[in-house]
Amino acid sequence: MRNPSPRLASGLLLALGLTGCMKKTELPNLSAFVDEYYDSAFAWSPSAGTAAGFHQYDKQSEDRSAAAYQKRIATLEAQKLRVEAFQPAVLKPQEATDLQVLRNSIDAELLDLKTLETWKRNPIDYVGSSGNAVDLIMKREFAPAKERLQAVTARLAGAPALVAAMQANVQNPPKEFTDLAIRVASGSVGFLKGDVARWAKDAAAGDAQALADFQKADDAATLAMQDAAQWLKADLLPRSKGAYAIGAENFAKKMLYEEMVDLPLDKLLAVGQANLDKDYRAFVETAKQINPKLAPADVMKSLENEHPTEADLLPAARRTVEGIRAFLLEHRIVTIPSEVRPKIEETPPYARVGSFASMDTPGAYETKATEAFYYITPPEHEWDAKHKEEHLRLYNKFVMQMITIHEAFPGHYTQFLWAKEFPSKVRKLSGPGSNVEGWAHYTEQMLLEEGYGGGDPKIHLAQLSEALLRDCRYVNGIMLHTQGWTVEQGQKLFVEKGFQEPANAFEESRRGAYNPTYLYYTLGKLMIYKLRADYQLANKSSYSLRGFHDEFLRQGPLPLKLMREALLPGNKAPLL
Repeated sequence: MRNPSPRLASGLLLALGLTGCMKKTELPNLSAFVDEYYDSAFAWSPSAGTAAGFHQYDKQSEDRSAAAYQKRIATLEAQKLRVEAFQPAVLKPQEATDLQVLRNSIDAELLDLKTLETWKRNPIDYVGSSGNAVDLIMKREFAPAKERLQAVTARLAGAPALVAAMQANVQNPPKEFTDLAIRVASGSVGFLKGDVARWAKDAAAGDAQALADFQKADDAATLAMQDAAQWLKADLLPRSKGAYAIGAENFAKKMLYEEMVDLPLDKLLAVGQANLDKDYRAFVETAKQINPKLAPADVMKSLENEHPTEADLLPAARRTVEGIRAFLLEHRIVTIPSEVRPKIEETPPYARVGSFASMDTPGAYETKATEAFYYITPPEHEWDAKHKEEHLRLYNKFVMQMITIHEAFPGHYTQFLWAKEFPSKVRKLSGPGSNVEGWAHYTEQMLLEEGYGGGDPKIHLAQLSEALLRDCRYVNGIMLHTQGWTVEQGQKLFVEKGFQEPANAFEESRRGAYNPTYLYYTLGKLMIYKLRADYQLANKSSYSLRGFHDEFLRQGPLPLKLMREALLPGNKAPLL
């Protein structure tokens, strides 16, 4: 990292609010800057503060007015100047790593807010924030229920302002974004009137004034969401003609800032296409082993026939957990630092924006509430029977095992259980997709290679199905944002190469419109495999699979470039 120029140093002094002269021997304090960075981040996003376990933010709501966005941009620009004042050469290796992570985070957020101006193009965050903000308070018992009810009431009071900010800020979004925002707003109405109201009645425990205060705020928030849904449908949707593509230059910057990957886009695309072709061929061959008389897609459909009913969806997920966890321990795959299991629940309505399953874990600084939630997205009530059937087929008993591996053991939930080992605040509070999602996706393939499923080709086909899904995301994201693809062209890719049902394929492709770099699943998996091979070569006879996995998880969710530096100091081998 270069030293700041005279002009930059002058700006830095202003940003720090310093008077007088800085002595040559004085150096910026990284620990203090880390604290200030996260304090400002959580002041900007109080819900993220609550999620991390910092409960001084529980009664604060997000301010998403245009003025608030400009203030956030100014804060980030000042922090970017401050980063330049640090001299990596005098920092400890771990500190230099953390500084690089912070620099990446600042650059990534500035790209989103200042260059891409997503806040002017995407209404989803505005209508989803209130539901997320109160759900974080409700579902984890970090304080007495009556105390948390006050926080829920305070956050609900901020909902009308969020809707007003959306109506003022969002002008010409892509139709795909508005369609999803309508779903979120409509679902949030039922969530606020139903789930939140029922919880509040119990939490009030007979306190009439507390319940009355809540009801006033909840009624206003519900009305705001109803108005938002109507405005989105009647006003914004007809004029939602914007482009979702961010372009090649911005795509490359997102990859650099968010994942520390600097491959040229043509090479990046070639890696994804090659892996898609490899997994496609393996899928076809595996399908032949199961039934050579059927086309590969029909073989997969025959597996999907064994899917749960709508009522049995959550129980079906619950039935997969113990067998997979036992396999990990018996085969010494990875250390599991806790006996606590995640709770398996329906994805909250505000979060149903294309995700079929997810893991919601308590923050690394949460000291009381230990509940982790493994979410499964049910069919929407308004869907017709055909759409519901296509959705449920995804959760067939073979793929459901892969989903549990990814989300719980040894995927996201296991990575969370290692959080107490993470060596710094930065590593406890950050994590790029190529590490977090890359790890979870890597475990699906790795576990079968270690014998899970006993060589059953049906389990292998399910694993390949999940791999193809991520391969298609990889290619689709690049094509949507740099090559002019439509969502419908992406849908075709998911159907023809990923063997997805048409309805699910559309959801997957549309997700790429607002999540450009969701290639991080496959990309991260490939980089972890490469790192593991190099780690094994370097450690020779002392290498063990569990040892590698434990050391990987102990470091925290670093970008894979920095993970390589941590596990293999001085190793300059490429990431792929």
